[in-house]
Amino acid sequence: MWYTLAGSLNSIFILISLYGIWSQVKMVWDRKAAARTALGVNGSESEKPTDLLSLNQFTVSFLAYCSFFVYGYSIRPFNHFIVWPRMIAAMLILVLLWEIYTDRKTKLAFASSMMAAVIMFLALSGLMISRVFDGTFIDEGRKVSQSLIVLVTLFLAQGYAHQISLIWKSGKTGAASLNMSQFILAMDVTTILFAFAMGLQTGWPLLFLATVSAITKMAIMYLFTWVEFSPRARQRRSGFA
Repeated sequence: MWYTLAGSLNSIFILISLYGIWSQVKMVWDRKAAARTALGVNGSESEKPTDLLSLNQFTVSFLAYCSFFVYGYSIRPFNHFIVWPRMIAAMLILVLLWEIYTDRKTKLAFASSMMAAVIMFLALSGLMISRVFDGTFIDEGRKVSQSLIVLVTLFLAQGYAHQISLIWKSGKTGAASLNMSQFILAMDVTTILFAFAMGLQTGWPLLFLATVSAITKMAIMYLFTWVEFSPRARQRRSGFA
């Protein structure tokens, strides 16, 4: 009963976090539309639609969601609480990576979006194989996804540190979405509870990644307040520090 309750609560907050990711996608689309309007009106480009969004952070976020998507269908019983919300989240992050590429037109952004697309295709293929040939590749998929989760968590910490650094150095939040950080933090807290309900032998990857993610999200949320009220942030936005 505790497992079902914790899993259901986590799923609800994951769905809420999906709205947070969607709000980030929508913010980019709105800024892109505003940039096109500004270009048409005064003939000059406005701020970039993906300004201050960390390619590093979103690439690693994609890997985190995708690795848990694979992990969820690689354990037995098949964990619907983990699989479907993470699959949708990974797809939304994939959209964001493509938007970053179309905005910046850099080789690195193109490589990141293409890598994510290939990994998503392979992960979906693995899901279909696991359903058709039930149990055939379960152990292999679980071991690979567990190793990937540990690696991704370390990269995730570095990726969010990069996003934090961008905001700290510039004194502004740019295209970063506060809603996304708030909703994902709520998801992380319920994920930690769900990990304990699963038991640490199975749930430790969830616990490890969610704890790291929660700490970095709290740091980013603090910076939204710092940007608004700190004299140092105002100086950095003005280019004096």
